[in-house]
Amino acid sequence: MSNFGFSINSKSKLIYIIAATLLVILSVVGAVLIGIYGYKVGVLPLLIGVGALFVYAVLRMPRFGVMALLVLSYFIMFFINTGLIEFPLGLLMDGMLALLAVGFFIQQKYYKNFKIFNNPVSYLILIWISYNLIQVFNPNAASQLAWIYTIRSVAFVMISYYIFTYYIISVKFIRSIIILWLCLGVFAALYAMKQEYFGFFPFEEWNHFDPLIQSLLFIDGHWRKNSIFSDPVAFSFNMAICSILCIALITGPYKMRSKILLGCLATLFAFVMTYSGTRAAYVLIPAALLLFVIMKLDRYILGLAVVGTLGLLILINIPTTNVTLYRFQSTFKPNSDPSYNVRKANQQKIQPFIQSHPIGGGLGGSGVWGVRFAPGSILAKFPPDSGYIRVAMELGWVGLFIICSIMFAGLYFGIKHYFSIRDPELKTYCFAMTLIIFAITIANFPQEAIVQYPLSIFFYLFLALVKVTKVLDDKKYAEDNNIQEKKIKYV
Repeated sequence: MSNFGFSINSKSKLIYIIAATLLVILSVVGAVLIGIYGYKVGVLPLLIGVGALFVYAVLRMPRFGVMALLVLSYFIMFFINTGLIEFPLGLLMDGMLALLAVGFFIQQKYYKNFKIFNNPVSYLILIWISYNLIQVFNPNAASQLAWIYTIRSVAFVMISYYIFTYYIISVKFIRSIIILWLCLGVFAALYAMKQEYFGFFPFEEWNHFDPLIQSLLFIDGHWRKNSIFSDPVAFSFNMAICSILCIALITGPYKMRSKILLGCLATLFAFVMTYSGTRAAYVLIPAALLLFVIMKLDRYILGLAVVGTLGLLILINIPTTNVTLYRFQSTFKPNSDPSYNVRKANQQKIQPFIQSHPIGGGLGGSGVWGVRFAPGSILAKFPPDSGYIRVAMELGWVGLFIICSIMFAGLYFGIKHYFSIRDPELKTYCFAMTLIIFAITIANFPQEAIVQYPLSIFFYLFLALVKVTKVLDDKKYAEDNNIQEKKIKYV
């Protein structure tokens, strides 16, 4: 349990006893209030007590906070979709990030370590956050309210990179994060299978009668699945990334039964991904495998790559009446896809605006917030579709250059660190993160890949692990060399 930041001593035991006593008292008070005033009033004392304990746990045990942040990012849209919770859960995510940030400054009193932030990715993210903050003064913006509603999801969430970089300080903790991540992915995959073979829950069907929703999600007599996520796109990207993670981990220093399990999980994630009907996700695994082959440069892997390529070519060109397979084939024939041609034409229409507005038309000017706060603006009338196009429209080509630089830096240092890391396990983790970052850079072109939970949080975990794996490897071998030098001196 020490891996999660727990330490059991006499002081901790006293705190746990006090916390348990407090919860019992609040439960009794809540039961009395429920009997007098009803459920909504009676549950408040218990919520306040649990909330206070949770805040204490995040501040006292930040690694527990990191794990809680990852879990909540996976389930937040599911909780919202149930309609049972009226509280804006997005604020809860912001609050957790703020608590972890406060915990960071508290930790500096006992353990000062700013050197880990001394890297180009940290600087680029700081530049991105600053650039988004000053966008509130953008003279081209049609509405400052749109900036207020958007800044959280595009800038504030990037603080998670610094949180992950600071608190992930051991291989055991990375291992725990990977195991947790795979467990979350398995749950999401099984939930999608439930939707596919047993149907939706009533709370998931409430919007299926909306003609717009039907046009997007009901294709050829089949509903696209979204599992526990906000939409089929978010579901498909997360499953593709989980599959890539498993494929990369197979190359690690693990026992054969673990590799077989990882292979089965990779297949499961890739299979349920097709339930989403999201063509943009179908290309991610082959693209990641291409980088996989390039980075490994092994004769055995090259042979498998040739066989896999031939199989993919056959799959793309084989005649079929299966709807899912046909959508998969159309992914690799974009010019014959009407929806792709429409997007391509729209992007050409917006290019003059992007070229003439180097700082863009204002954060939040397109999409939902643009329609809500500035319905008459040019950006509100344009469907962004692509994550890069949205950035170019709202933040200009200057903003596009910054976000592309962040992704390039993540890939560059991922590849560089992979070839310099000596520990096999850390090398595998760095390899996996590099493949995933590469897949996300591709996914962000046809769709907005990093604005929805959980990828809006996990993407910065991937970037952080690229740095952390190198730091831990250098630390380990520096300690080994010191031990070896001491042995030589005593000989």
